[in-house]
Amino acid sequence: MKQVLQLPILDLSSPDRSSIANCLRQACIEYGFFYVVNHGVEEELVEQVLDESSKFFSLPLEEKMKLLRKEHRGYTPLFSEKLDPQSTSKGDSKESYYIGPLENMNQWPSQEILPCWRATMDSFYSKILSAGERLLSLVALALNLNEDFFETTGALDRPTAVLRLLHYPAGDFGSSDEEILGASAHSDYGMITLLVSNGVRGLQVCREKSNQPLVWEDVPHINGTFIVNIGDMMERWTNCLFRSTLHRVIPCGQERYSLAFFLDPNEDFVVECIESCCNESSPPRFPPIRSGDYLKERLRLTYGS
Repeated sequence: MKQVLQLPILDLSSPDRSSIANCLRQACIEYGFFYVVNHGVEEELVEQVLDESSKFFSLPLEEKMKLLRKEHRGYTPLFSEKLDPQSTSKGDSKESYYIGPLENMNQWPSQEILPCWRATMDSFYSKILSAGERLLSLVALALNLNEDFFETTGALDRPTAVLRLLHYPAGDFGSSDEEILGASAHSDYGMITLLVSNGVRGLQVCREKSNQPLVWEDVPHINGTFIVNIGDMMERWTNCLFRSTLHRVIPCGQERYSLAFFLDPNEDFVVECIESCCNESSPPRFPPIRSGDYLKERLRLTYGS
């Protein structure tokens, strides 16, 4: 029987920030996933971004390949990524497009082909970045820190924030002896991820990654929400208090579009155990590491270069 996960829904506009922070803390300890509402990104804008994303992925492959990924900006074709290194498949059945900080290095489709594309992405990027920063102030409260902790420590000076447009085609790409997933089992690499989709199912999480066999639970789409999950860097930062949960996307016979926003510290920021997350009986488990070095190594392992 298919299991459906009932995740907490947190209201970012609630005046009772202490209560919301407590709920967030419990969600990050138990699940590593939760929903947020009243995040400040209009539903109409989300629909516009999904529409522009669909237009891009509908272009001929030769047109998309002109914007092939460089420095983790631009287009990645089908099967170019395999998130689960233990998988024997040829790769994940998705294509994607990376957009990084707006001031540098991005690649953009031709305005003649997609006239509204860049303006739409710029607007969405700015608004979801603001939502992510608001959310991090609650994360700080949830860790018994001042709510401006991530700002005052410098983590959010020039944050490494990346928007990834994702398209999972409807076709069946596997053979009788090969299972190909839209996104194979993985945990995210960074700090936090905000995700929204076109409502087509497929996202699943596994809360206990050390148990065998793995038990997968569906994460349903809820209109007006973002799904938020904790990444490996945040798990490391919190000394494994907050969990970075294994998840995947399975094919379901329909085209799935999603928007994933990865919010990470600036490249030079040194991530080391937060003081409220360690003590004599629970000393730091990981040495300090520069954020940029950590993320580059994880990406190298994913893409092989």
